[in-house]
Amino acid sequence: MRIETKDDYVRSLKDQKVLIYYNGRKVDDRSTFPAFVPHINSAAKTYELALMPEHEDLMTAKSHLTGKKISRFTHIHQSVDDLIRKVQMLRLVAHKTASCFQRCVGFDALNALYMTTYEVDEKHGTKYFSRFIEYLKKIQDENFMLVGGMTDPKGDRSKRPSQQEDPDLFTRVVERRPNGVVIRGAKAHQTGAVNSHEIMIMPTQAMAEGDEAYAIAAAVPLDAEGVTLIFGRQTNEERKFEDGIDAGNCEFGMVGGEALVVFEDVFVPWERVFLCGETDFTGMLVERFATLHRQNYGGCKGGVSDIVIGASALAAQYQGTLNASHIRDKLVEMMHLAETVYSGSIACSAMGSKTKSGAYYPDPLLANCTKHNITRFIYDISRLAHDIAGGIMATLPFDRDLRSPDVGKYVEKYMKGVEGVSTETRMKVLRLLENMTGGTALVESMHGAGSPQSQRVMYQRLGKLNEKMKMAKKIAKVDE
Repeated sequence: MRIETKDDYVRSLKDQKVLIYYNGRKVDDRSTFPAFVPHINSAAKTYELALMPEHEDLMTAKSHLTGKKISRFTHIHQSVDDLIRKVQMLRLVAHKTASCFQRCVGFDALNALYMTTYEVDEKHGTKYFSRFIEYLKKIQDENFMLVGGMTDPKGDRSKRPSQQEDPDLFTRVVERRPNGVVIRGAKAHQTGAVNSHEIMIMPTQAMAEGDEAYAIAAAVPLDAEGVTLIFGRQTNEERKFEDGIDAGNCEFGMVGGEALVVFEDVFVPWERVFLCGETDFTGMLVERFATLHRQNYGGCKGGVSDIVIGASALAAQYQGTLNASHIRDKLVEMMHLAETVYSGSIACSAMGSKTKSGAYYPDPLLANCTKHNITRFIYDISRLAHDIAGGIMATLPFDRDLRSPDVGKYVEKYMKGVEGVSTETRMKVLRLLENMTGGTALVESMHGAGSPQSQRVMYQRLGKLNEKMKMAKKIAKVDE
C-alpha cells in the first residue's frame, strides 16, 4: 500500500505485526499503545505536511528515478538546493511537533548507500547499486518509514568486532546461502524503530581484515522472523500514559522512541543486501552517513529550540518578568545560539558537492562543526530556559492536584502568575519547558549522530592542519 495520510500510516503500523516489548511486556497493537502514540503522531506529521499546498515545495520532491512526486524523506539529493531544502524542511517539521519526527536517519541511510554502492560496484564489479535502485523505487512508491540502523552495542570498545568474546555484539552475517544471508546481532538506540516499517542496517565503524562478516548493509522488514524490538526507558516516560498537563508535549512527546532491535538468525534475501564483506568501503559508508546526519541537527534542533525560546518567553510573560532587561538579554542569547546552529546546517549544505553517483553530499567538515555546536548550544539554551522559568518548573504540583477537590484551590491560588492568565495556562507552559529541556532530550542532542569525540576526530582528519601551517609560514616569511 502507498502511505499518504496519517490514517494510512497508522493503519500500516496496525497491519504490520512487529514483535515489541515495553517494560517486560509484549505490545499487541503498537498503533494504539500509549507510550508509542506521541512518536507516531510526530512521524505522522511528515505525511500530513506533505499534503498541504503551502508546504509541498519543502516536503516533497520529484524522483530522479521515476519522475513521480515523492516524499522528500525518500529523495536522493540532486543538487545543493536539495540539501538546503532538506534543512529547511527539518526546521519546519520541528516547529510543528517540538519533537523528533524520526524519519531523518532512514533518509540519510538511503542517501549514503546510494552514493557508496555506486562506488563499490565501480571497484569490485558487484551489483549492489542496481539492487539498491530497485529497493529505493519501492520505498519511494510506498512512502514507507525507514529506520537507519548503524549503532551496534560494541561490547569491549578496545577490541575490533572479530575480536569480541561474544561475536554478536556487532551485527554480522552468520551464514551465506544461494538466495541470501542470515544475520545475527543487534542495533541500539534506534530512533523511531517502534513505529517504522523497515530497518536499514549498516556497519557501525570502519572494518579491517578479519571483520568481513560485519561489513553488512541490508534492508530488513521489522516484522521479519527473528526480529525483536525492546523499547528504551526515557525520562518521565510514564507521563505518556497521562492525558493532562503533566504529559508536557502530550501530542508529540519528546525525542524519538528509541529501541534496541535484536536480530536472531534473520534471513535477508540478496535483493535486499547492499554490502556484504567489502570492508574497504565500510569507512566511507560510515563517514557519509554521519556527515548527512550531522547536517540535519541545525535544522531539527534549531526548530525545537525555537519552541523552547517561545515557551521561555511565555513563562516570563506569565510571571511578569518578560520586560526585564536581563530576561530580554537571555532570550536574545538563546535566539543567537539557535540561529548559529541553523546557519551551520545551511552552510554545510550550500558548500555541498556532487559525488560519482550524481547524488549531492554536504561539506563534511562544516557538518561536523554543526553537530559539535549542538552538543554545547542546546545545553546552553536549556540552561537559559531554566534560568528564565525559575525553580517552579522543577517542583510544580501534579495536574491531579490542580483538579483535586481538596487541594485544587491552593494550587489555583498559589501557582497563579499575572492577572489575566490562568494557573492552568501557566502550568502547561512550564510543563512543556520541563519536558523539552529534560534529561533524555539533552542526551540525544549530545550523542545522536555521534558523540562529541567523533566530531573532534573528524576535525583532525578534515581540518587540513598542515595546510594551515604552510599558510602561516608563508605569511610569517618562514623559509624551511
